[in-house]
Amino acid sequence: MEIIMSLAISGLYISLTALLIVALTYRVIKLRRTHKIGIGSAGNESLALAQRVHANLLENAPIALLLLLVAETNGANNLLLHLFGSIWLVARLMHAVGLTQGKGGYHIGRFWGMLLTWAVIIGLALINLFSFIIAL
Repeated sequence: MEIIMSLAISGLYISLTALLIVALTYRVIKLRRTHKIGIGSAGNESLALAQRVHANLLENAPIALLLLLVAETNGANNLLLHLFGSIWLVARLMHAVGLTQGKGGYHIGRFWGMLLTWAVIIGLALINLFSFIIAL
């Protein structure tokens, strides 16, 4: 008997994150075209900041989304998966807005965005570790 597993929940959050990545990429491209900067930031603070916002998402997304996918594959509760996925998206939006509005300095959105990002990563890692331990 073949069992087909749906990964719709992680697929939802991966897809929404992909759209956020595209939006942040577009912002970088728009600034590059406006300021006629092909590579790097040429000292342009707005472009450097947009690149950093984009890069920070790209640095954190793979591990967070992979952990979400593994948790779903291991049969984590759907409500829990949606909770982590929703917090992930809110955190990443908070961080992007906070880093942009704080102009690279302190901003409440940046602080809470990263704190919640770490909470999601640590929480999902613990769920997956627990799944491994109970499977022994």
